[in-house]
Amino acid sequence: MKGRHLTMILAGLTLLVLVLSVPGSLREAFNRGGFYLFSREFFEDIPTRLTGPGRFRFILQPAIAVILGIRSGLADARAGRPPYLYGVLFHRGLRRELVRSGFESMANLLLMGILLDSIFQWVLFGASYPGAALVVGPTLIVAPYSVARALTNRFHGLWPFAGHGHQSEKPTGGRNNEQ
Repeated sequence: MKGRHLTMILAGLTLLVLVLSVPGSLREAFNRGGFYLFSREFFEDIPTRLTGPGRFRFILQPAIAVILGIRSGLADARAGRPPYLYGVLFHRGLRRELVRSGFESMANLLLMGILLDSIFQWVLFGASYPGAALVVGPTLIVAPYSVARALTNRFHGLWPFAGHGHQSEKPTGGRNNEQ
């Protein structure tokens, strides 16, 4: 319940920031004659995003996404599910379950990515563009998560300790295991 409450708060804050940025974004789109997303200015602003305040999120968000992907990939491997991307693309019966579990794993991270991107756009550019926030934030999260989850599942069996836990599989003796 606590996790769901946090998700609702993050969703509300993210929605609020996006709604507040719409009027300014529309005004600038009208003045510019087009939307910011994928415009020349959008691509010219990428170096500013990478070097300005908030640049650490370009490391932190993908790193957390990779950690969550590894955790989910291990769970997939233990459950006998196919690698994530392969399962989503080619296993129609598992697609819904895999997408749902992926969204549950990264919902808060996705919301934080969108929220942070919107806030840092205001800090860096003096305006926030909701379309850019909805593309840049999730891109930093979805791609690393999906690849890490798929590769972890795929290579899980190659690790010498995979699936065996840290305990020996042989009986250790004792009263219940004596022969």
